Amino acid sequence: MTPVLGAMILTGGGSTRMGADKATQIWGGASAVERVAALAAAVGANPVITVGGASHGLPHVRDEPPLGGPVGGVLAGARALHEAGCTRALVLAVDAPTLQAADLATLLAADEPGAAYDGLHLPMVLSLSAVPPGAEAGWPLGRLAERAGLARPACPQDVTARIRGANTLGERDALLACMPGEDSAEKPGAG
Repeated sequence: MTPVLGAMILTGGGSTRMGADKATQIWGGASAVERVAALAAAVGANPVITVGGASHGLPHVRDEPPLGGPVGGVLAGARALHEAGCTRALVLAVDAPTLQAADLATLLAADEPGAAYDGLHLPMVLSLSAVPPGAEAGWPLGRLAERAGLARPACPQDVTARIRGANTLGERDALLACMPGEDSAEKPGAG
């Protein structure tokens, strides 16, 4: 049976290091959540949901518990995607809106139960049947990946910053400077 891929975008963080909601920051003319959702759809994920405090205009589930960390978001998203008929999940962070389809190719091509780059827990491709029984919201993402048995391929060094994303204004400015076609409202220091 061919796996049915859905995607979850983790949007539940407090954005304290960024100083503003990372999901609504503008990158290349679109919000971060819009860019990440478009990428997920472009690689074949359906449905694409957000997991966190707000829907941002997409199908949505809340973190359980609220602000319970990324594993809590993954667990809530996994339940929702399973209920939607998915067997595999692409887990994306909203703070990595400069990801490209090529960045996900190795993870999407991985055998079951899935993969996440070595040293970078997101993005992640995870077979929903591999979600460890007893997984808890407070777990680190690395523990979830390990217990699920995910492959950990090396991340190409030339794209590590893009895959890691932006948690601070400085990281955001550096990624914006590398984006083709940026407009003046997004130049470093403007956002």
